[in-house]
Order: sequence, then structure tokens, then C-alpha cells
Amino acid sequence: MNHEDTPHAPRRPLFVVAAMLAVLGGCASFSTDGGFGSVEQAASTRLGKDVKWARTDADRQALAQRVDELLARPLSPDDAVQVALLNNRGLQADFAELGITEAELVQAGRAPNPGFTFARLTRGDEIELERGFHFDLARLLAMPLIQQVEQRRFERAQGQAALAVLSLASETRKAYVEAVAAEETVRYMQQVRQTAQASAELARRMQQVGNFSKLQRAREQAFYADAALNLARAERAQRATRERLTRLLGLWGAQTAFQLPERLPDLPQAPDDLPDIERIALAQRLDVQGAKLAVDQMAKNLGLTRATRFVNVLELGAISNSSNEAPTQRGWEIGLELPLFDWGDARVAYAEGVYMQAVDRAAETAVNARSEVREAYGAYRSAFDIAVHQRDELVPLRQLIAEENVLRYNGMLIGVFELLADARLQIASVNSYIESLRDFWVARADLDMALIGRPSLAAAAAASMAAPAAGGGH
Repeated sequence: MNHEDTPHAPRRPLFVVAAMLAVLGGCASFSTDGGFGSVEQAASTRLGKDVKWARTDADRQALAQRVDELLARPLSPDDAVQVALLNNRGLQADFAELGITEAELVQAGRAPNPGFTFARLTRGDEIELERGFHFDLARLLAMPLIQQVEQRRFERAQGQAALAVLSLASETRKAYVEAVAAEETVRYMQQVRQTAQASAELARRMQQVGNFSKLQRAREQAFYADAALNLARAERAQRATRERLTRLLGLWGAQTAFQLPERLPDLPQAPDDLPDIERIALAQRLDVQGAKLAVDQMAKNLGLTRATRFVNVLELGAISNSSNEAPTQRGWEIGLELPLFDWGDARVAYAEGVYMQAVDRAAETAVNARSEVREAYGAYRSAFDIAVHQRDELVPLRQLIAEENVLRYNGMLIGVFELLADARLQIASVNSYIESLRDFWVARADLDMALIGRPSLAAAAAASMAAPAAGGGH
């Protein structure tokens, strides 16, 4: 036997595999933006806003400076959304998921590290040294499939990050509307209390001089007590809505003293007409797209499980044995798992079950998307009609009644208590319009969110809860 050729013959396939490992390992690398470019594009095209991923102290300082500039003036709805997108730390935590999934994608594209074993054996005076070099061949062969799976996970993480941005923008806009409406309601409730207080004081004085009965004074005092109670409730709602907005904006310390405008934006001239709203929602909604990606990912996982059901461990290695009493032995070995007890059918059944679950979830998401966008659009149109009716019918009628009662009071046809009671009703009608205007802008935010993701439909829920309460109060 030629001892010069024997050691080198088995090395050739190992050199080929090693070269493949080097090439495959060098192909996997991190992207320049960490996959954040698609999230920035979604925020720009769908919201017209900037969004940044603060990964360094310099990035955080730049964002803090931008936030301080926006807080230096009274916040508009767009400014509030921009502050939330730049300053909300929960959103930054969602962005970190991109880095996690990209690291897993890069890891999937890198070949597994080889292993090295060393053994020292003795037999009398003979000393035998055994050296082994091996790597996971099954993992190497499955790398393309694993990379595809991780690539889809990364794309899904990008969609979830974009959806988190859009959801935060929608919630911030609704919280802003509710906070401004609550402050405006407090101002009107203060006017109602002042009017009721004046009426109660006048009733007290008239009872003292004998011109008012105890029942009449008690009735005016009850009006004042109700007004004070309603003001306390309005102030509680004002504090709660402002704190919720503060949390979404990510503000603390001196930043919590931000200023809000005195009133909500006016109604638009006409509501948006969206006859093909279901098709638009299914084409744009990120949760529907994410469900489709999940189905594709599960299908790839099922194919990978089926491909490796019998061979789960396959290793190729080089061996070198040396002894002080015999020539050095060199060779190679292959190790594989024998499917004697586990034929992989349980793993395949599990993968099939997960795949069918993803298919049903995707179908459910599509059905829910159609229903949610119809509900959101119905709430939007209803809120617009209610607000227009309040603005064009009820408020002018109350104003007309108030003006006529002033004339009657000047003509001594009615007393001061009737005039004050009518003033309370007029203020209440204005406050009711503020609530209707708030509900419209909340419904507008829900509709915008329903076209791109799952909305909370707060306006519809509030309207359904307020309807029986309004009937009982009347």
C-alpha cells in the first residue's frame, strides 16, 4: 500500500465541504438599516410622519430635541402623532424586535461551526492520540430552507413593526381628541355651575324675604348640586384623558405641562364616500398581509419537517489517529440518526396542525377585516350625521329660544329663574355638540385604522353605551 497517497485521498471531499462552508458563511450579513426602511416608508406614505429607531445615544438626543421643539407650542393633532412616533418607548421596544429577527435570519444563513475532538489512549507503553474534525452536514443541506423560513419571519416582523407605528398613531389621535374635548367640556360645565350657583343664591335670598317657597328653593339648590357633580365628573375625565395622552406621547417631568388648543377642529364639509371599502381594506390591511405571510411560513416549515423527518442528524468528520508504535491513521466518518423508534410522523403531524391553524387564522382575519371596516365606516357616517344635526338644528334652536326668552324677560313676561334655566339648557346643547364632534373625530381615526389594521372601534362602542343612558336621563 502506498502510505504517501493514503492519508490525502479522503481529504478531498472534506476540502470541498469546507470551501462550501466558507462561501455560505460569508454570504450572511446584517443589512445597513436593520430592515427599518419599510417601516419608515409605511409611516411616510400612510401617515406623512417621520419615525426613527433610536439605537445610539446620539439618536436619542436628536429625538429628544425634536420632541422639545414640538412641545414648545400648543399641540395640533399631527404634532401629537409625531411626538408619539418619536418619543414612545414602547414603540422603540417594538422596533427592537426587528433586530432580534434579523439576527436570527443572519444566523440561519451562516454555516454551523465545526467540531473538534481529541483523545489520548494508552495500551501498555503504546500511546495513541485520536483527533477528529466534524460538522453537521444535515444542517448544511437544510440551510436554504431554513433561510427562507427566517426570511419570512423577518418580513412578518417588519409588517408588525409598521402596524405598531400605525396603531400608535391612531390611538394617539383618538386620545388627543378626547383630551381636547374633555378640557372644552370642563369649561362649559364651569359655566353651567356658575349659572346654577347664581340661581341657587338668588333663590336663597328670595326665600329669606318670603318671595320663594322652600320647594322652589330646594329645586334650584338641586340644580346647583347636579351642576357641581357634573363638573367634578368632567374634571375627572379631563385628568384621565390627558394622562392617557401623556402616556402615549411618552412624556414625563416638565414635559407633562404641554399645551392643548381650546377647541376641536370643525367638521369637514362632507363625509368621505367609500363604496369599495372592503376591497381597499383587504388590499391595504397589514394584519391581513401578516396572516398571509404566516401561512406561507408555516407551509415552508411543513416542507422542511417532511424533508428531514427521517434524517435529523447527519454529521461528516475527519479522523486522525497517531501512535508511538504504529503509523498514523487518517480517514473520515459519517454519523446519522437511525429512525428505529421515532419515524418523524409526530413532527409532521404537528407541523400540519400548525399550518392548518395558520390557514384558519388567515381566513378569520379576512372575514373580521371586512366586518370591522364596515362597522367603522358606519360609525363614521353616523357620527358625522349626528354632529351635523347637533350643529345645524339643536344648537341654533337653543340659541333662538334663548334670544326669545331674553326679550320676554325684558318685557317682564318671564322671571329670572326661567331665564337662568334656559341658559343652562343652551350650554348643555353646546356641550352635547362638543361630544358629538369628539365622537366624529374618534370615528374618523377608527376608520383610518380599519383600512390598514385592526381598529378598537371606540366610537361605535361609546355610542352603543351612551344611547340607553341618554334615554334614561331624558
